[in-house]
Amino acid sequence: MLAANAPVSGHPTARPATVVPFHRIEQREPVQRAPRCSACSMRALCMPPELSAADFARLDSLICSTRSVKRGDTLYRAGDTFQSIYAVRAGSFKTVVMHRDGREHVTGFQIAGEALGLDGLGAGHHNCDAIALEDSVVCIIPFAQLEVACREIKSMQHHIYQMMSSEIVRESSQMMLLGTMTAEQRVATFLLNLSRRFKARGFSAAEFHLRMTREEIGCYLGMKLETVSRMFSKFQRERLVHADGKTIRIVDPEGLARV
Repeated sequence: MLAANAPVSGHPTARPATVVPFHRIEQREPVQRAPRCSACSMRALCMPPELSAADFARLDSLICSTRSVKRGDTLYRAGDTFQSIYAVRAGSFKTVVMHRDGREHVTGFQIAGEALGLDGLGAGHHNCDAIALEDSVVCIIPFAQLEVACREIKSMQHHIYQMMSSEIVRESSQMMLLGTMTAEQRVATFLLNLSRRFKARGFSAAEFHLRMTREEIGCYLGMKLETVSRMFSKFQRERLVHADGKTIRIVDPEGLARV
């Protein structure tokens, strides 16, 4: 928790408080006390299913804070020291790598129940920016403490390995997506992937709201904005999807999978 400012004495002989120049004030994370993992509705997505009551008590003491991130703000930036991984409790994020010429490349979209920050594990610092697509909340998991807990809770250790493996698979799938698929296939695969992820979280697999823009989708899929918009229009004409602004309804999931 953030330390409160010390009160200034009202005594007439008290020394005035030292004024710290604005540019020297340390910016700290706006953290709050985290709800207990054992009572969290997202625990089936974040935690292994076989945890005991004692295991949950151990994790409740570890994951003790959350952070709210406003839309457009960063959770962490490329080059920041790796200290924690984050579980998205509410909202959504995009991860972004900046090219040397200033161009932005979106490397992923993360929704509730998914993890952020594993990119920093190898080199000890993050290699991308994590930016909130909407007002969001993350649970902060200090990695050094998590390592200790994993030595005591083997199922949690295995769960972390699965998370790392999933990240490797995701990056491999992204390379295949960009290297071998047509524009139609890329957009169709993107929508079906989101559909499966929303379904796993108890939301509708057929209708969902896209928090990212068409331009951000294109940046992720290696396509121009105009091409993404053209693919959405084509799918709508073929009655595969219905798009109403950012709200997408998948009308024919089998047909979309055959694209």
